[in-house]
Parts: sequence; C-alpha cells; structure tokens
Amino acid sequence: MFGLFKKKTEVEKLQETYKSLMEKAHKASHQNRALADDLMAQAEEVAKKIDALKK
Repeated sequence: MFGLFKKKTEVEKLQETYKSLMEKAHKASHQNRALADDLMAQAEEVAKKIDALKK
C-alpha cells in the first residue's frame, strides 16, 4: 500500500524502456529485419546506461 506513491528510480525507468525495445525488436524481426536491428541497437545503448548507473 505504501509503495503506491513511490516514484520510480532512473534505473527502473531505463529497465522498462529496455524491455519495451526488446519486445518491439522481437516483433519487428518477423517482418522488417533492418528495423529490428535498429531497435536492438537502441536497447543496447539503454543497457549500457543501466550498467553505468549501477556502478
């Protein structure tokens, strides 16, 4: 109940973005490989930011 008003940290926001990009890349890989590659590259950049913040 008290977690209801808790704000998300920067890492949590980035993790959600990473997950979303990976899902989109997976769906796009069935139809448009170039778009999927671009989405994977964006997800990799987000992953690097997450690693930098965790250190």
